[in-house]
Amino acid sequence: MGAWSKVRRVFTRDANIVTAEDLLNLAREDRLGGRSVHVTNDTALRHSAVWACLRLRADLVSMMPIDVYRKVQGLQVEVPKPPVLVNPGGQEVGIKEWMYSTEFDLDRGGNCFGLITERTGVIGPDGRGLPGRVDLVNLGDVTVRANGSQIKKFKICGTEYDPWDVWHEKQYTVAGFPLGLSPVAYAAWTIEESLNAQQFARDWFGAGIIPSGTLKNTSKTIDKKSAREAKEAFRAAVSNGDVFVHGADWEYNPIQAVAQQAQFIEARQFGMSDIARFFGVPSDLIDAAVSGSSVTYANISQRNLQFLIMNLGPAVGRREDAFSRKLVSNPRYVKLNTDALLRMDPAARAQTLKTQIDSRTLAPSEARALEERPPFTEDQLAEFDRLFGSRSVPAQPTTAVPGAPS
Repeated sequence: MGAWSKVRRVFTRDANIVTAEDLLNLAREDRLGGRSVHVTNDTALRHSAVWACLRLRADLVSMMPIDVYRKVQGLQVEVPKPPVLVNPGGQEVGIKEWMYSTEFDLDRGGNCFGLITERTGVIGPDGRGLPGRVDLVNLGDVTVRANGSQIKKFKICGTEYDPWDVWHEKQYTVAGFPLGLSPVAYAAWTIEESLNAQQFARDWFGAGIIPSGTLKNTSKTIDKKSAREAKEAFRAAVSNGDVFVHGADWEYNPIQAVAQQAQFIEARQFGMSDIARFFGVPSDLIDAAVSGSSVTYANISQRNLQFLIMNLGPAVGRREDAFSRKLVSNPRYVKLNTDALLRMDPAARAQTLKTQIDSRTLAPSEARALEERPPFTEDQLAEFDRLFGSRSVPAQPTTAVPGAPS
C-alpha cells in the first residue's frame, strides 16, 4: 500500500482524528524488525543535519522585518502594524521568537498551532475580531477532528476548541487533506539510517577496548561447556582493560573495523545530503556537501539570492498570504522584508545605490533612508559645496520619504 493511501486510511478512521505523529506511525508499519532508532519529530532533532536545516530556515525567517501595506493610487504605502505582528504572544513572546517557533514547527511537522486568546475590535472575514494575541502550543499536544478537507474541532491537551479559536498554519499540503504533511515522516527512513549508524558506532566502540572477534583453540576441538568457560574468562579479562592470559593453543583474531567504519562515514555523509533535500536547504549551507562536489558563487548576495528563490521564498510567500488573510483587514496586506537576507557587501551596496540614483530610479533621500541615515542637513550640503565647488547634492526634504524601509 502506498504512503498516501495509508495517510487516507488513517485519516478516514471512524474516530477521524489525526495527530502530528500519525504519519510517522505509518512509516513504522513498513519498518523491518530488529534493533533500530525510533524516529519521531523530537528524536529527529538528535541528528545534526535535521537540526541545522530547521535552525537555518527558522533563524532567517525570524529575522525578516514584517511590514504592513495598502495600495493608495496604485502605490504601495506602509501603514502601522497591528499589535499581533509586534508582540503576538503578549509581552512574554516577541515577534522574532514567535516567527522562529512557528517556522520551526512548519518545517519539521508541516503545521503550527496556537490559541487565539485576545481579539481586536477590527472585524475579520469570519465576522469576528481579528486575532490580537496567539499563544503557541506544542505540536505534539494537538489532534484534529475533521470531515473530509474541513477541520471541525481541534483538541489541545484534552480540551476541544472550535477552528476560529485556533491559529493554524500549514505547508507541504496536498489536495483534500486539511493538514500539512510532515517532512520528518517522509525522511524517516533516511534519518533512521543515519541515527542507526550513530547507534552502531556507540555500540561498537562502547563494547570494550577490543572489538568483538574470534577466539580459536588451534590444538583441539572443544565442547560447548569449555567454549562457554573460555569466553567468560576472556570477557572478564578484557571488559575492564585487563590482560588475557592463554597458552599456545589459543588464538584470538579481532574483527577489523575498517570496513564498518567506512560504511558508517558513508552513511553519515549521504544521510546528511538526503536530509538537506527533504528540508529544502542546500547541503553546502549546513556544511554537508558531498565530497567531490563544489558550488561557486560570485559573492554572498548571489548565494543568498539563489537560496531565497529556490528554497525559502515559497515558504515566505505562503506565510505572507496567511498573515494577510487572518491578521489584517482588507485592503491591507503583509510582506516579509527579504532584504535582510540579501544584504550585500558595503562596496557592492554602494555601487548599486549609485547606479539607481544615476538612472533616476532612486532619489538620494531614499538611498539615505535605506542606509538608515537621516536626510542631509544644510551644514552637510555646505560641506559638499566647499569640496566640489558647487552644490553637487540636490536639496532634500527634512523628513524621510513615507513608506521607505527603515
